[in-house]
Amino acid sequence: MTQGDRGHSEEHRRLERALEVAGLGEFEWDMTAGLFVVSPRMAAITGLPAGPMPAKGTRALEPFIHPDDLEAFRAQKDSQRPAGGQYEFEFRHIRPDDGRVVWVRVASVLSRDADGRPQSATGIVEDITQRKLEEDQRQTMMAELDHRVKNVLATVQSLAIQTARRTTSLEGFLQAFGGRLKAMGSANELLTAARWRGAAIDHLAAAELGALAPGQTAWEGPELFLTPRAANALALGLHELAANAVKFGALSVETGRVNLSWTRRPDGGFELIWTESGGPTVTPPTRRGFGSTLLEQVTGRELNGQTTIDYRPSGVQARLRAGAAAVAPRPDTPPAAPTVRIAETVATSSRPANLRGARVLIVEDAVLLAMELELGLSDAGAKVIGPAYELEEAMALLDQPIDAAVLDANLNGHSVMPVAEALAARKVPFVFATGYGEAAGAPGGFDAPVIRKPYDVTQVAAAVAELLMVNTPHP
Repeated sequence: MTQGDRGHSEEHRRLERALEVAGLGEFEWDMTAGLFVVSPRMAAITGLPAGPMPAKGTRALEPFIHPDDLEAFRAQKDSQRPAGGQYEFEFRHIRPDDGRVVWVRVASVLSRDADGRPQSATGIVEDITQRKLEEDQRQTMMAELDHRVKNVLATVQSLAIQTARRTTSLEGFLQAFGGRLKAMGSANELLTAARWRGAAIDHLAAAELGALAPGQTAWEGPELFLTPRAANALALGLHELAANAVKFGALSVETGRVNLSWTRRPDGGFELIWTESGGPTVTPPTRRGFGSTLLEQVTGRELNGQTTIDYRPSGVQARLRAGAAAVAPRPDTPPAAPTVRIAETVATSSRPANLRGARVLIVEDAVLLAMELELGLSDAGAKVIGPAYELEEAMALLDQPIDAAVLDANLNGHSVMPVAEALAARKVPFVFATGYGEAAGAPGGFDAPVIRKPYDVTQVAAAVAELLMVNTPHP
C-alpha cells in the first residue's frame, strides 16, 4: 500500500467515524448505471435494505416518501433546482421493515459531466423524528398558551367591568379589582408550579389566608387537587370571603377567627365550609354586591356545584359543594406548599406608608408598572431614583445615595442579580417585585421580601417602609 493509499484510507476512516457520531446515513445515486446505493447506516435509519437497488429514473427518492408529503417534496425540489445542484428536503418516511413512520432530512449534491448533465448524487440522511416531535409539542404549547392568555384577558376584562358597575368610587374600584387580580395571580402561580395539572386546596387556602391574619385563620382537610378552572374559581371565592371578613367580619377585630375545612363527597366531589366566629354581630347585607354574585353563581357553576351563604349573627358561614369534574388527578410529584412572605400580607391599616425623604431606586422594565411605582412611592413621600428600565441603567445609578430599592427580577431577559449583589454589598435593603413564582423564596437566595405581580402599589410602599422601619420623617 502506497503512502497515498494509506492517507486515503485514514481519511475514509475519519469520515466513517464522523458520520457515525453525527447519526447520519449516506447514499450514492449513480444516474448513469441507474443504481441507488444505501449504506448500512442509512439502512438503520430508514429500514431499507443496505446495498444497491434499481433507481427509478429521476425520481429515485420518491418511493421512500410518505404519500402525504410527496407533492410538497416535488414542489420543493423544483424550487431548489436553480441552486446549482444542492438539495435539502425534510419528509416523512414509512420504514418497509416495521411500518414505523420516521421524519428524515435528506441533503445531497449533484455531480455533472462536461456538458452539464447530472451523472450522480451523493447525500446523507438524518433521523429528525425527535426534533419534529419537539416542534409539534412547542406549537401545541404555544397554541395552549395563546388560548390561556386570551381566557385570562377576557376574565380580567369581565372582572373590571363587573367591579366598576358595583363600586361608587375610584378608590373602591382599585381596591376591589386589585384584590381580585391578586387572587387570580396566586392561583395561576400554583398552577404553573404544577405545570397546569391542578392546584391543591390547602395551597389555595395558604395563599389567600396564610399572611392575612396570623393566628386568626386555620384550614384543614384531605389532600385534594383541583382542575385549573376550578382552582381559579375557588381562589376568587376565597378572596371574596377573606376581603369581606377583613372589612366587616371576623378578621376586622383581633378576637375574630376564620376556620376553613373541606371533606370528600361520595360522588367524587368535595364540600368546603368557611366559618367565621368571634367577630362583630352579623346582619344580612341590604344590597347584593358583585362579591356575593361571584360566590353564589360564578364560583358554584365553575365548580359544578353550588354555594350558599348563611349570615348568622355569630359569624358568616359559607358552604360550597363541588362536583367530581372539579377534582383533578393527584400529580406524580405534588408541588411544595407556597412560602408565605411578609411582603405579601394584605395591608389592613388605613394609615399610609411613610417614606418621606427616603431615596428609593426603582428597577422595572415594564414602563406602565414603573410609572405606577414612581407615582405610588412619591405619594408616600419617597424621592424616587430612576426608574431604570435596563440593567445598564440600573448599574449606572448605583453611584448615588440610595436608602432602599424595588427590583424587578428580570429586565428584558437579563437578571437583576448584579444590581441586587451591589446593593447587598452596600447593605442597602431591597424588595423584589416579580411575576416569577419562586417557591423557594427570593430570587438568587437573597433574604429579601418578595411581592408577586399583580400587586397594589401601597403594598410595595408598605414593604419598603417596613424594611427601613420608617415611623418618623426621614432625616
